[in-house]
Amino acid sequence: MESKKMTTPIVSVGADTEQSLNVCNDSITDSVENFKDLEKSLREMQREMLRQMDPSYLKTVSLSALYDTDFEPTEALIDGLLYRGAYLFIGSPKVGKSFMMAQLAYHISTGTPLWNYKVKKTPVLYFALEDNYQRLQRRLFQMFGADGTDDLYFATECKTVNGGLDEQIKGFMCEHPDTGLIIIDTLKRVRETGGADYSYSSDYDIVARLKALADSYKVAMLIVHHTRKEKAEDIFDMISGTNGLLGAADGAFALTKEKRTSNNATLDIVGRDQPDMKIKLVRDTKRLVWNFEEAETELWKEPPEPLLEKIASTLLSESKVWEGTASELCEILGENVKPNVLSLRLSINANRLLKDYGIHYKASRTHNGRKLSLMK
Repeated sequence: MESKKMTTPIVSVGADTEQSLNVCNDSITDSVENFKDLEKSLREMQREMLRQMDPSYLKTVSLSALYDTDFEPTEALIDGLLYRGAYLFIGSPKVGKSFMMAQLAYHISTGTPLWNYKVKKTPVLYFALEDNYQRLQRRLFQMFGADGTDDLYFATECKTVNGGLDEQIKGFMCEHPDTGLIIIDTLKRVRETGGADYSYSSDYDIVARLKALADSYKVAMLIVHHTRKEKAEDIFDMISGTNGLLGAADGAFALTKEKRTSNNATLDIVGRDQPDMKIKLVRDTKRLVWNFEEAETELWKEPPEPLLEKIASTLLSESKVWEGTASELCEILGENVKPNVLSLRLSINANRLLKDYGIHYKASRTHNGRKLSLMK
């Protein structure tokens, strides 16, 4: 019995035990580190929550943190003309605003270029609040023929901004999350009636609330409104109401005619993130669509950015994806700049990189530092 006990593979057990202990120790070490990271994150979250509960709390961001933030790129719905955000679309009564809205809605919902401007195809929600379905059917058939689309939705009635419009839009967006454009025709129809205080404050507030909706769903919103009869040197000074309407919006379009009987019109465009434009249009009397004649102000083009061209022609000329650090990218491209500067240039030009070259840029944090991803 004694010798039998001695033949037991003690060494093997010892080796197995030692190996198991090594694995176990590594796992324990990793678990402890992960727990410490989680504990640290929870403490930081708790401190931040307590700070925000303080009545004197003021949310700020440092310039360094701002430079270190990668914002999601936003594509134009119509290149150079219409971006995400809230825009007023103004004009005198019966000038052709609703026909223009129908034209924009149809082109975006079908992805058809508008006046040779590139269009991003997305679903559209059109609140045609001064129309009925029969009139819409007749108008759209005259304008675009029998080719329909399942991505253009109409509503001829809705609640007011203070009465539940946001919930109605929320419900629609849950069903159609890819929607890119919401048209409200007209502002008066979604504004509270009876004893309204049409002051700068109330005008600003109504558009600001609609803009908050547009921003929250990352859509473009066109808010149709009227001009007043009094003439002004600046067409946007003719917006009915106070300057609070335009002050809260991201931009505005103004459709005007020199004579009501004329088929010629001018479309003026202003915006926070785009240059002012003036486009001459002619109305097709048979189809009732607006045709492009000329642009008095050509689309502004950004100066060349060699870095983007180098990425497209060198880095992603054959492959579809590149991942690595900013330091590695500097070395590959031969860029004599600091890695953080290169990351910042890419972040600032993310929209342009996507629009001009079809390349998606993304940055993320890892245990080893900042990781960059470029993908066609």
